Amino acid sequence: MDSKQMRKIWIASLVGSSIEWFDYFLYGTVAALVFNQLFFVTEDPSVGTILAYASFALAFFIRPFGGVVFSHIGDRIGRKKTLVITLSLMGIATFGMGLLPTYQAIGVWAPILLITLRLVQGLGIGGEWGGALLLAVEYAPKEKRGLYGAIPQMGVTIGMVLGTVALSIMTLLPEGSFMTWGWRIPFIFSALLVVFGLWIRKGIDETPSFKKVKESGEIPKLPIVDTLKFHWREVLIAIGAKVVETAPFYIFGTFVVSYATTNLGFSRTAVLNSVMIATIVTTILIPIMGSLSDKVGRKKLYVGGTIGMIVFAFPYFWMIQQQSVVLLVIATVIGLGIIWSPITAVLGTMFSEIFDAKVRYTGITLGYQIGAALAGGTAPLVAASLMLKFNGSYVPVACYIIFTAVISLLAIWAVKDRSKEHLDEISMNDSEGTAETSKAKELSHI
Repeated sequence: MDSKQMRKIWIASLVGSSIEWFDYFLYGTVAALVFNQLFFVTEDPSVGTILAYASFALAFFIRPFGGVVFSHIGDRIGRKKTLVITLSLMGIATFGMGLLPTYQAIGVWAPILLITLRLVQGLGIGGEWGGALLLAVEYAPKEKRGLYGAIPQMGVTIGMVLGTVALSIMTLLPEGSFMTWGWRIPFIFSALLVVFGLWIRKGIDETPSFKKVKESGEIPKLPIVDTLKFHWREVLIAIGAKVVETAPFYIFGTFVVSYATTNLGFSRTAVLNSVMIATIVTTILIPIMGSLSDKVGRKKLYVGGTIGMIVFAFPYFWMIQQQSVVLLVIATVIGLGIIWSPITAVLGTMFSEIFDAKVRYTGITLGYQIGAALAGGTAPLVAASLMLKFNGSYVPVACYIIFTAVISLLAIWAVKDRSKEHLDEISMNDSEGTAETSKAKELSHI
């Protein structure tokens, strides 16, 4: 493949992922600033914030269902077609949120409609990540798989930067204007990004790995059945490994917006800017870490980042407790920008290297989305609830971050580093999985 076509693959993978996460993080941030006042109206502001975060968490539980549906399409029909559907769903839902009337206008229907659109968002993102990752990884040469697999991971932070920039600009408006119409602009603007993303993906061909499976006639009738029957251990490993990548991320990037403004007296702009700076640092480091994993292995970088998360949990909160904007920025850059980057950079590639091509879309999606549902969307909710129960103390939240890291270290303990193996031969080279692979082959021919 020539360099021009490869750049197109990179852009298609990165742009779609960026747009999806721009939409997704927009909701997470606005939930803390706007939805608790305009859609989830209660007498106690803390309860309104918890309800807003609950709606944020809700989509994480629908993501595995979206993952099952779209990974089935991805493993049976192809990666490309799936990515077009998921991007369209996400864009329609986000655009609709920007047009919704508030609780003051239509009463209880406002939060109902908002939650409905949030669930549609969750369905879309449930299938998007796996397709974007495989688009990059399954085209990658063996010696650059870590770098290529890190490209779609950059979409997470790029999307967050776009969302944060958009909201930072809007928060410069007078309070009344921001609460009335300013917060809506980024949601409506997302429609233009979706059209651009669909145009980019139009000219992309199917991945070599999927073509090989299709030519061999071994496409499973029900990928999820084969995955859960023959690869359930790998799914559990992926779920556990996802925990430390997702829970601290939402605490550093989403929960801190509400906590730092409400409890510590920081301005919204200062907190959003600190998150934006940290995500820019992460975006720069992710491809560097991905490339480094091609040399030293995925597992070493992942374990190093996870241990760093354990060590930094308490210092992070101590630094932001000092109520200094400089220390807030430094703490966020260290946690979200530096320590988190090697974990997320290698996660997707590491997942793809433990699943057979026939069920790879389904396997990585189940692990990623179930892990995100259990630890990601719930993280701001858990953190806010702990703060409420323990009178604003950050100690339980820091312990929660450490707990998530320990879970992931236990999950990744037995994983074999396969960064030097060819992607389409991995399942055949796994002596422990030979018997199960043989059974899967027999079933596929019945």
